[in-house]
Amino acid sequence: MTPKRKQRLYIVTAIVLLAALAVGLTLYALRANINAFYTPTQIASGEAPQGRQIRAGGMVRDGSVRRDNETLDAIFTVTDFDHDVTVHYQGILPDLFREGQGVVVMGAFDGEHLEASEVLAKHDEKYMPPEVSEALKASGRDVSGNRTGIETGNTADIKASDSSAAKAALDPQETP
Repeated sequence: MTPKRKQRLYIVTAIVLLAALAVGLTLYALRANINAFYTPTQIASGEAPQGRQIRAGGMVRDGSVRRDNETLDAIFTVTDFDHDVTVHYQGILPDLFREGQGVVVMGAFDGEHLEASEVLAKHDEKYMPPEVSEALKASGRDVSGNRTGIETGNTADIKASDSSAAKAALDPQETP
């Protein structure tokens, strides 16, 4: 190998090593900023990492919000109607935060509860956070916690039961 080729080989090798080092350091730095979304069921089953920043979402369970009058502490329960996760938040909750509404909470899970650093509430009557909506659909529930029957593929049964219930409501004299 000629000295000119050897010099080019060293330069190319150094550039490749520096590029690999830069990519490795970038991925390592971004690892801490990745917030994966978990449902309460996934958190309860142990899929969520403990001590790392995560996003969790679901519906705020009715009757679960407790606020401390002396501080800005709030404790509430987020549910996907299969499992619940207790959330502790210290700060001012969003104006649109209320029981029975969808929320996305960012914070660290410590094995017992989620210590929230941010609470995001829906911004109008029709909006549902996409992650929460998909999680509820996957569990076969609607926003009020009722089973939809879609998870088992019984949509024809639902339509048939809805039509028989509608007939019974129109003509209470007849029994189906």
